[in-house]
Parts: sequence; C-alpha cells; structure tokens
Amino acid sequence: MEHITLLIGIVIVTALVFDFTNGFHDTANAMATTISTGALKPKTAVAMSAALNLVGAFLSVEVAKTISGGIIDESAGIRPEVIFAGLVGAIVWNLLTWLAGLPSSSSHALFGGLIGATLVSVGTGGVHGDAVVMKVLIPAVAAPVVAGLAAMAATRLTYRLARGRDEADTAKGYRAGQIASAALVSLAHGTNDAQKTMGVITLALITGGVVAPHADPPLWVIASAGIAIALGTYLGGWRIIRTMGKGITDIRPPQGFAAQTGAAATILASSHLGFALSTTQVCSGSVMGSGLGRKGGVVRWSTAGRMVIAWCLTLPAAGLVAAGAAFLAGQGNWGVATVAVLALAVCGTIWAASRRKPIDHSNVNDIEPAGVVTTALQTVSPPPAGQVAPAASEAGTAATAPVPAADSRTVPATTRRAKAATASR
Repeated sequence: MEHITLLIGIVIVTALVFDFTNGFHDTANAMATTISTGALKPKTAVAMSAALNLVGAFLSVEVAKTISGGIIDESAGIRPEVIFAGLVGAIVWNLLTWLAGLPSSSSHALFGGLIGATLVSVGTGGVHGDAVVMKVLIPAVAAPVVAGLAAMAATRLTYRLARGRDEADTAKGYRAGQIASAALVSLAHGTNDAQKTMGVITLALITGGVVAPHADPPLWVIASAGIAIALGTYLGGWRIIRTMGKGITDIRPPQGFAAQTGAAATILASSHLGFALSTTQVCSGSVMGSGLGRKGGVVRWSTAGRMVIAWCLTLPAAGLVAAGAAFLAGQGNWGVATVAVLALAVCGTIWAASRRKPIDHSNVNDIEPAGVVTTALQTVSPPPAGQVAPAASEAGTAATAPVPAADSRTVPATTRRAKAATASR
C-alpha cells in the first residue's frame, strides 16, 4: 500500500469541504418545519441537528459502499484528479442553489460531478450504468412521490384524529412530536449523506493504492466526514430553511410532525438498503404532501416548480462543471492548480453575492411573497383549516374598517344574506 500523496490529500480536503457544504445545504431537511412552527428556536434546532448528524455517521456504511464501489468502476483507471474534479462540480452547484435558496440535492450534485468527470477521463466504461439507474435515478423519481403521498395521508389522518379538538390544545403535543421526528430525520441524514463523503474519500484512497479495493471506510474517514457535516449543519443553511419552512406551504405543528416522521422512515429504510437517495427530495416531497393533506392548505407551486427544475438540472449541471474541471485537471499539476484557483474564485463570488441580502436566524421565518399561481389558487380556496375569527380586542377595529371585495368570500353566507335583507328594507 502506498502513502497518501499530496494530490490524494487535496482530494480528501475537497471532499470534506463538500461534506461541509452538504451540511449547511441540507439542514433544512431536518429543521425547517420545526423552526417555522416555533417548536424549537433556530439556533437550538441546528445545534441538535448537528449533534445527531455526527452520531448518524457512525451507524452504517452501506451507502458509502455504493459510492466507493457501486456507481464508479474503481478499476477503470480512475485517478485522484478525476474525483477532485467531480467534487468541484458538486461544490459549485451546491453553492449556487444555496444562494438561490433552492433545496436541491447535494447527493445528485455529487453523483453528477463524479459521473461527468469520469466520462471525460475514462469514457462510459468507468460508470456502472445499471447502478446509476437502480440506485440513483429510480429513487430520485420515486422517493419524493412516495414521501409526499405518505405525508399527505399522515396529515389527513392526524387532522381526522384531532377533529373536534381545539388546535391550540393539541399544538403543544404536536410540537413535542416534531422535535422527536426532527431528531430522527437528523439521525437519518447522518446515516445517508455523511456516508457519501466517506465513500468518495474511500474511492480516492483505493485509486491511490492506500487501501484495498472494496474496503470499508477507515475509522478516521468516518469520523472526519461526520465532523465536517456536523459543523456545516450547525452553521445552518438559513436561505434553504426559509424556503422549505415558509416558501412551499404554511406549515402547522400537525403537518410538521407528519412530514418529518414520513421523511425519516423513508431515509432510514433507504440507508439500510444502500440506496443513496436525496434526503432533500424526500423532505421537500413530504412538506408538499403535508400542504396538500391539510384542508384549505395551499402549496406555493411557483416555488415548488423552481425546486423541481433545480432537481432536474442538478445531475447534468454538476456533471458539466466537473467535466470541464476534469479536462483541465488531466493536463497535469498546472491543470489541478488552475481548477483549484477557479473553484475558490467562484465560491468567493457566490459568498459575496449572498452578503447583499443576508438571511440568518433572526429573519429566517419571514414569509416569502406568493407567486402568481399561488395567489390565484388562494382566491378560490377555502380558508385554512382551524382559522378563527379576529380576537375580541380587534373586533371594533375590524368592524369599522371597510372590507375589500376580494375578501368577501371569508364572510359566512348567513351574514351576507342578513346584510342583503337589511339593505333591501
């Protein structure tokens, strides 16, 4: 076995940087609904998620095996610079979608980057097409649909079981359930996403002859990947948390509990089977399903549409960036240095752009403006379930203020008929 070279060391550091971006990019998966409903304070939520991500990283290595020996053929002449280029493609796409506040898939960014770099470097023979279809593409399509349907059914069942009870009385219990389910999602995220970086580092070690082919990730790889994703999670991807917590639908405690429980079950099951699915797509699908499951709930389809477009673009976009990086990196040491400098410049530019309109724990729960489609749906949809009349202290003000014509749909029919009869007399 060879010693770790400078290039392999660069690959390992780059992989941990990707793991760090994965952490703050995917914090929303576990904590967006918990933060948006007020079940936990923002900083408390991300701290809990970070700790459980670290614990989850030690629970399984099945997904890491899928990355290190399933999708890419490690015996096809894959070199460390190819893995470096793939990671650069994934990091750039992660940061771009973070800047836009879109919960795209860090997993698919990684897969797209590795596939694109491999195709440029060694051709189609370096990619296991059947594994890509069975363990990446099919779960990518099925997971958000299954999670969304499960969350929709669970939300409807939850509201049915609590029918006739005051929502304020049940909110406390649901918030406690949300904390437990959010913890489970964080644990599941650690078992799935942290392993992807473990698999990449292990693949780099195998291609460099440091460890034997098909070997499990060494303990130091598991620990470093877990720490990196935990640190990223603790910083909190506030932009994406706002999108998932407030941008897709207005989430109430029963919905948050149902969405997170369904998402956690889906992620844990896939980790056990070795499916490297996108936790982002699972959790986003669950949030949309919970919005559809509540009577009167409205999904903001403009935001959902942008998310789906980002999902579809993730694999090819990260692959194209990685392909260009692989072409440069294949030219020798100067090519690797050029890729590193360009990557740092792009990342710095994205960070500078994010500072123009910063989002943090203090404004993460500000509601995003509704799009045209959502506004149109809201004008024909009934008021959200559980909506109550204004408080008594506000009744006088409400009575003296003119009622806009667009809001007449919220006035009970009996009241409208009584007013009409009075006017006719």
